[in-house]
Amino acid sequence: MILNSKIPQGPLEQKWDNYKKKAKLVNPANRKKLDVIVVGTGLAGSSVAASLGEMGYNVKSFCFQDSPRRAHSVAAQGGVNAAKNYKNDGDSVYRMFVDTLKGGDFRAREANVYRMAECSLNLIDQAVAQGVPFGREYGGYLNNRSFGGVQVSRTFYARGQTGQQLLLGAYQALMRQVGKGTVQLYSRHEMLDLVMIDGKARGIIVRNLDTGEIERHAAHAVVLATGGYGKIYYLSTLAMGCNGSAIWRAHKKGALMASPSWIQVHPTSLPQSGDYQSKLTLMSESLRNDGRIWVPSMADETRLPNDIPENERDYYLERRYPAFGNLAPRDISSRAAKERIDAGFGIGPLKNAVYLDFSKAIREQGKEKIQEKYGNLFDMYLKITGYNAYDEPMMISPSAHFSMGGLWVDYELMTTIPGLFALGEANFADHGANRLGANSLLQASVDGYFIAPYTIANYLADEIHTGKISPDSPEFEAAENAVKKQIQGFINIKGTKTVDYFHKTLGKLLYDYCGLARNEEGLKYAIGEIRKLKQEFYRDVRVSGQGDTMNTELEKAGRVADYFEIGELMCYDALTRNESCGAHFREEYQTPDGEALRNDTEYQFISAWAWAGENSEPELIREPLIFEEIQPTVRSYK
Repeated sequence: MILNSKIPQGPLEQKWDNYKKKAKLVNPANRKKLDVIVVGTGLAGSSVAASLGEMGYNVKSFCFQDSPRRAHSVAAQGGVNAAKNYKNDGDSVYRMFVDTLKGGDFRAREANVYRMAECSLNLIDQAVAQGVPFGREYGGYLNNRSFGGVQVSRTFYARGQTGQQLLLGAYQALMRQVGKGTVQLYSRHEMLDLVMIDGKARGIIVRNLDTGEIERHAAHAVVLATGGYGKIYYLSTLAMGCNGSAIWRAHKKGALMASPSWIQVHPTSLPQSGDYQSKLTLMSESLRNDGRIWVPSMADETRLPNDIPENERDYYLERRYPAFGNLAPRDISSRAAKERIDAGFGIGPLKNAVYLDFSKAIREQGKEKIQEKYGNLFDMYLKITGYNAYDEPMMISPSAHFSMGGLWVDYELMTTIPGLFALGEANFADHGANRLGANSLLQASVDGYFIAPYTIANYLADEIHTGKISPDSPEFEAAENAVKKQIQGFINIKGTKTVDYFHKTLGKLLYDYCGLARNEEGLKYAIGEIRKLKQEFYRDVRVSGQGDTMNTELEKAGRVADYFEIGELMCYDALTRNESCGAHFREEYQTPDGEALRNDTEYQFISAWAWAGENSEPELIREPLIFEEIQPTVRSYK
């Protein structure tokens, strides 16, 4: 298979305009004849469903949560990037493009990255018009702060609740269309399979999570905006329900999966405190604007942090990366923290954390100013840990967070299955091997508001004579029967171990051997162990209850079954990329001072994987990365 990324002709700054000039359109009368399914109601899903509904298409919107407002975009805290240059500190679309491409270790397409930076300018105006309460300066102007990997202030924020506020804006737009009747909303419904007819995506099979009923839904195009699969590690910053099943079921129907091993570990999570935990809590990266990260200079330190004098503290990010200091990118900051913890300098009851200290910022700016900027985050920290971060440093630790990998998409955000689009974190585009902070809310929003409405219309223009897609076709029946067979299969196993046991065991395997660091021996070992664990799962998992009723254990079983296959592919992907880049750090490929050693000669491509069937090695397909505007350089933040 040869991958066609469909990048438009012309200079970089004109590609998106050139695409829009030539894209096919659907007139308002014909839009009423066309149906679109959108799976997911986070920022990407809600915004594209609302946009398509406003344009006059018939949209069905699905989410497994009780309400679209519960989508995981609500958890993003720190901000959303836009190259407005309000601080007059040298920012521009081009500089944001360079920062993002460099931050992703030159493993993303130039055209996609530039378009995201370009569209960022409109997003802030859109959000303000929706009522998003961005932070403002004394005079009323929108305020900005910095995030990791940049030297300008381009991050717009609503205290530590930016994702929630942006999602409420998108939710309002979505519910307006629900009220008008252009969007039908199906909450508490989970997609279990993609239906294809004559090689095109034509619908989905879903399970009503309240009744257990299996339903068929047909459309002319399907949009997956279902987020990432970082919950595969079990302990992560993601909500308990987050999963990779929607994109994985599509992958098994022919959609290529790109760069699955590129999963970001966030440097400012709360540390694990015991085996009883099922998730970890994210503390916003924005805290690194004013907080200083350090560990004691002596290993196995037992003194309280405030009792350790300044000359016995190692501000290791400031020491190793003086140009960026505490705002070094996430992958670099996480690995640096792990190195200090592994070397015996970790702090806390389990010696698995580092300090994030605000004492200097409080002395210089006053407690009231810090409270104004981060108050809700400090309150959250106090509620969870019992410690007051105004009086002593926070304890933070790296934790699995964001998936840069996902379904392969072209410039139009369409997968290798015609009519199947993937938006936001569900696709692999824009971030390369490492995502810069505050670019996730940006990508999800611009994909849904400003990009997909053009590209989906370009596809649907050829579908106006197709007529209604019937859910009574043999393809729908076959897909429904396969789903029912899998569900009953889980019920029938009647083993002795819980789904959570298998998920937790898989997560630890992946964190140890395909986490912050990887090596050939460990990856091969992990593949073998994952296969054994999968066999044990299908022999000894216990799924209580029935398939035709509400059954949360059954939901988890389907998701963990997919995680075995996703995890194996993650290890294959990491094993075949003999270099270190971004979140992918192969221990065999590093510089003498422990930094990532990229290999542009042999690995300047995107790894796209095709499903080859059960117990078969996946097929690797390469998409070469061609850099015309800037040439890859050594990624240094020193």
